[in-house]
This record gives sequence, structure tokens and C-alpha cells, in this order.
Amino acid sequence: MKRILFLSIGVSFAFVIVSATARDLDGRHADSPLHDWFNHLASGRGLCCSMADGEVVADPDWESKEGHYRVRLDNKWVDVPDDAVVTEPNRAGRTMVWPIWIGADVSIRCFMPGSMT
Repeated sequence: MKRILFLSIGVSFAFVIVSATARDLDGRHADSPLHDWFNHLASGRGLCCSMADGEVVADPDWESKEGHYRVRLDNKWVDVPDDAVVTEPNRAGRTMVWPIWIGADVSIRCFMPGSMT
């Protein structure tokens, strides 16, 4: 039970951090120096923030394997489609993913690798 509580707190904390870099529906992050950059960030699948909220990914939860990226979401490894990878330099510095959940299935809208430090 404690494990679920700590996991819930951790996920909630991650969403608070990410909210500054995801869709800015109420304009509270309009003064962020990266606001316009995030609004125009795109992969081959389109604008990242237009359809999904971005999530910061911890270094142990993503990897490059056989020339392709994988990310761990909901304790499962998910292959990142090549056209979902953001190819421009990562100005935020953190690894991020924009997943779209449909029930238990997930589609990756965008993935932006970080520095793995």
C-alpha cells in the first residue's frame, strides 16, 4: 500500500514539473523562455504538445537499442517509432515523451532524448 502511495506521489510530482513544459492551456507558462519553442516542437507525427501532454522520463526509463529508442511507460517497454523522434536539439535538456493513451494501449506522438547523465 505504501508503494502505491509513493508511486502516486511521484507521478503527481512529475506531472507538476512537466506542466511547465507541456500544453499550456491556461497561459500560466507564457513567460517561460522555452514557451514558444515547446509550442513549435514537432516530430514526423506532428506538433508534440498539440495532442498530448509531455512527460519527463528518468534516465533508467529510456534507452537506445539496436539503433532505435525505447521508453518505459507504465512499467512496460515501448518501442519509439522512428518518425516520433524529435530531431532538433533538446533545449530543455531532459528526456521527454508525449504518449497518447487509448485504454491500455499507448501511441508515442513525440520522443525527445536527453543526455543520459
